[in-house]
Amino acid sequence: MRSVTYSMAVSLDGFVTGPDGGIDWGAPSEEVFRFSIEEIKDVGVHLMGRRLYETMLYWETAAQDPSSLSEAEREWTTLWNPLPKVVFSHMLTAVEGNARLASGGLAEEIARLREEPGEGDIAIGGATLAAQAAELGLIDEYRIRVNPVLLGGGTPFFARIERQVDLELVETRTFDSGVVYLHHRVRR
Repeated sequence: MRSVTYSMAVSLDGFVTGPDGGIDWGAPSEEVFRFSIEEIKDVGVHLMGRRLYETMLYWETAAQDPSSLSEAEREWTTLWNPLPKVVFSHMLTAVEGNARLASGGLAEEIARLREEPGEGDIAIGGATLAAQAAELGLIDEYRIRVNPVLLGGGTPFFARIERQVDLELVETRTFDSGVVYLHHRVRR
């Protein structure tokens, strides 16, 4: 059965956006970006909320001018653009690229995707959507890239859930930029 993974950059004090909603503090170094490229190779479908979808739309057209992209960015677009995406939004009526609007609730979409044939993880992006999945107990793995910055507020990476979730450490890695990668699996 496919695992549901939640992977994002986070500040040392636990936020995925700053108080103003900004994410520029988390721009990955070349080494971390290459790691993200390797990580996306294990994803079979990506679930995201509206805000992350709108942020990631950049990559849908970035390859139209390949000379403006680094080698790593060109590799990212060749992996990201064909990747199936499911967008959860009550505001959008249409999506672009290899994306579709969710036709059901989060639990229903994940159950259907787990049963469908196919390889690769079901990745969740976006703190709000991940919070819903965490509350429903649907996340199997947390993959966190902790950045050496304190934001003092913003959107938290971890939702406040009313139960304890025990985790098993799978992997850690420290990058030259000071980013620390933590990969934990939920103990069932």
